[in-house]
Amino acid sequence: MLVAPDLAAYRIDAEPYYRPVGDEISVFEAAWKHRLPVMLKGPTGCGKTRFVEYMAWRLGRPLITVAAHEDMTAADLSGRFLLTPEGTVWHDGPLTLAVRHGAICYLDEIVEARQDTTVVIHPLTDARRMLPLEKRNELIPAHPDFQLVISYNPGYQSAVKDLKESTKQRFVAIDFDYPAPALEAEIVMREAGTDPALARTLVAIAACSRNLKGQGLDEGASTRMLIHAGRLAAGGVPLEAAVHAGIVLPITDDADVRQALGSAISACFA
Repeated sequence: MLVAPDLAAYRIDAEPYYRPVGDEISVFEAAWKHRLPVMLKGPTGCGKTRFVEYMAWRLGRPLITVAAHEDMTAADLSGRFLLTPEGTVWHDGPLTLAVRHGAICYLDEIVEARQDTTVVIHPLTDARRMLPLEKRNELIPAHPDFQLVISYNPGYQSAVKDLKESTKQRFVAIDFDYPAPALEAEIVMREAGTDPALARTLVAIAACSRNLKGQGLDEGASTRMLIHAGRLAAGGVPLEAAVHAGIVLPITDDADVRQALGSAISACFA
């Protein structure tokens, strides 16, 4: 027995706010048109997930998102048999749902998953466009509108957590980074509801933190963190307290790095 799915919950009805920074929209649309899988590369909080949401809305396709983690198995992606009062029932996993019904499947931070798990996507990322379900003895041809999208942060890659070359070379890649200051301020102002001056101050703070990358910080403040701090400030929290709670405390636990970051931030308030 196979449970019939309802993908209405995966459709994005309202247009997500997204400001393009390059040719990423045209590249993604061309990849979708030609049924090519897409890999999004870039630092944390720079807009990769929002971009996928926007493209799913733009293309009118359901979006099924999977947050990868080290305990994720191939069955978590493809599906499994479950016992119910009616008997044994097969439940499609998120990847299988997307393959069968023409959704976009977004595997977020794919390097967090075990490499033996991610191999399950290989037959979907070449000319075969097939998903083997060994437990059901079934070979599913991908729906014409199915697309696979993965993301990862190259800044955190290591010998242990990195994509195999045999996986990387199956994808069209789009490189993401933090927007230029004027555009980033516009995004913060729109998303956090701040005034232009506050948005510019937050972007200047981000620049200070990003200059410390490799000097105690793995990464500087993301655009997402600026939005968090901006929302706190717009909600009545004093700016320095908002920045401390939204940026400084989350970004590092090292007391010396916090002090150095605090000193750099203080200059932005002068």
